[in-house]
Amino acid sequence: MKTKNYYDWVYEVTKQIPKGRVTTYGHIADYLALGSARMVGYALSQLGSIPDVPAHRVVNHKGELSGRHQFRPPQKMQDLLEREGVKVINHRVYEFTMRLWVPAKELKGQDVDL
Repeated sequence: MKTKNYYDWVYEVTKQIPKGRVTTYGHIADYLALGSARMVGYALSQLGSIPDVPAHRVVNHKGELSGRHQFRPPQKMQDLLEREGVKVINHRVYEFTMRLWVPAKELKGQDVDL
């Protein structure tokens, strides 16, 4: 059995984000209590061909689609969010605080495979 690493943990938390919701790089880092928002962003940028990790649901602390340049084309991140009902204006999630999903709160008491 493969030992899980930081990337695997980031991916497992990201898989928990419901459709129509977003979280931040920082909230994932805080939940893992290890690393930084930048490390989470780097882990997500290395996804490659792992299709079941919804990286498009992770934005920066202002609700901006700062990771959009990792998608080909960059508009794809916005398109994926909008298909899930998340409105994006000027590369920023509209009503960000209402869409925000915080792992430390939402996953409390749940058994996440970390």
